[in-house]
Amino acid sequence: MGKKQKYYVVWKGRQRGIFLTWEGCSAQINAYPDAEYKAFASQAEAEEAFQGRYEDYTEHHEPDRPRQSRLAVARSPILESYAVDAACSGNPGPVEYRCVHIRTGQEVFKQGPFPKGTNNIGEFLAIVHALALLKQQDITAPIYSDSENAILWVKHQKCRTKLVRDDENDRLFDLIERAETWLRSNEYANEILKWGTDAWGEIPADFGRK
Repeated sequence: MGKKQKYYVVWKGRQRGIFLTWEGCSAQINAYPDAEYKAFASQAEAEEAFQGRYEDYTEHHEPDRPRQSRLAVARSPILESYAVDAACSGNPGPVEYRCVHIRTGQEVFKQGPFPKGTNNIGEFLAIVHALALLKQQDITAPIYSDSENAILWVKHQKCRTKLVRDDENDRLFDLIERAETWLRSNEYANEILKWGTDAWGEIPADFGRK
């Protein structure tokens, strides 16, 4: 199996942009003071990130919180937990999301497709939907997501998409506003954990369309 393509966003370096190789990226950041860069798994994620701020996609601006190493992944996921994922056809395009109980594989909910969305929006809404539903049922099990962006957005209680609202995606933006309001108004005991795709394979909620 070939190596998966990565997309490197450079917000601050000798040259800003999206680079398709580490060599191209490193040429912009090596020995450059306070360089800002990050790798993404898809071109759509990279393009959306490049329109935003470096701080929106990292935890570097939170010095009081130790940053967990990417290598510090458990040998296996917690079985009594839930997994969420989203799928989007195009960028933007129809987006849908769902939640699966990891131990049983049972689908807990599925929403969409909603027109003219992005994968990051779907991932964000999936996490918040799961948090609200599990709180309603008094379930404190962890929630896994394979999207670092969505996990950060939830933590900051803000969907930081650059997508413009219009008549086609108006309903989707209504859901975003409801999700942000819920996050600001509620506390929850569920941990939101990063799914270790490299160690465990695709997240159980994956739509299988890659």
